Amino acid sequence: YDMICRADTLGVFQIESRAQMSMLPRLKPREFYDLVIEVAIVRPGPIQGDMVHPYLRRRQGKEKAEYPKPELEKILGKTLGVPLFQEQAMKIAIVAGGFRPGEADELRRAMATFKRTGTIGNYRQRMIDGMTGRGYEKDFAERCFKQIEGFGEYGFPESHAASFALLVYASCWFKTFYPDVFCAAILNSQPMGFYQPAQLVRDAR
Repeated sequence: YDMICRADTLGVFQIESRAQMSMLPRLKPREFYDLVIEVAIVRPGPIQGDMVHPYLRRRQGKEKAEYPKPELEKILGKTLGVPLFQEQAMKIAIVAGGFRPGEADELRRAMATFKRTGTIGNYRQRMIDGMTGRGYEKDFAERCFKQIEGFGEYGFPESHAASFALLVYASCWFKTFYPDVFCAAILNSQPMGFYQPAQLVRDAR
C-alpha cells in the first residue's frame, strides 16, 4: 500500500493511467476496499456526477458525511455519503424514491448505457417526486439524481470494481516483492497498457 500511495504503479492494471496515478496520493488506499473505490471513482460517471471531490474532502476529514435519514446511511455509509456504485443508486431509488424493484432495475439499465443514447433522464421527475413525497428536501433529491445521472457517462457496479481491485492488489504484490518477474511478465504480454517497453524497463531499474 505504501507503493500504491506513492503512485509507483507503472504497469499495474487499472491504476497506471495518469488520472489514476494523480488520484492515488490523494485517496491514499490502505485496505482492499479503498482499492475498490479507487478503481470506481476515476470514471466519467463519478466525475460528471460531482462525486469525486466530496468523497475526497470527507475521506481527508475536511467535510463531514451527512445523511438526511438513517436509511441512507445504511446504503452510503461505506462511501461516505456519496453514491459511487450502480447498486447504491438502485437502493436509493427503492428506499428513498419509492421505486419498485422492477423500476429500479430499469433505472440500472438506463445507467448502463451512455448518456447520449440512454434514457436515464426519463426517471428524473419520478425520482424527485418520490423522494420529496417521503420527506426529503427537493434540493437534496435533485442533487441525488444528478449524481445518479452521472452514471450515464459510465460508472461501475461495485462487483465489477471489486474484481478489478483484486487484480490491482495481486499486480501490486508482484511489483513490490518481485519487480523483475512483474516487469518480465508485462514485457512478454506486449503490446498492452499505457507505456512502451523502454519505459517499463526504466521503471523496473
